[in-house]
Amino acid sequence: VQLQAFGGGLVQAGGSLRLSCTVSGTIFRFWEMGWYRQAPGKQRELVARITSDGSTNYADSLKGRFTISRDSAKNTVYLQMNSLKPEDTAVYYCNANRLSTNFWGQGTQVTVSS
Repeated sequence: VQLQAFGGGLVQAGGSLRLSCTVSGTIFRFWEMGWYRQAPGKQRELVARITSDGSTNYADSLKGRFTISRDSAKNTVYLQMNSLKPEDTAVYYCNANRLSTNFWGQGTQVTVSS
């Protein structure tokens, strides 16, 4: 199973980015997908998750600004990030989870300048 994340970059505060994570080597629709992030000196934290049937949950602090979605035809999970803040700066990782088996993507850097 391979996960490949795209879409990070440098953006000004208030801007938007969309991250993508493409999954290969497995049947995508069976997996719960998630986005996590890790800022320098901090632990990795959950950003958002989406189940195989499309149910979502978010970190409380990010509700309303971030949206997770998935496209089974493209084997891809997305994270739309709006109204970005400098504190959103981190490496963002996608995750595939099923029956306690986890796979991780390589991470994509998001930097928000003030």
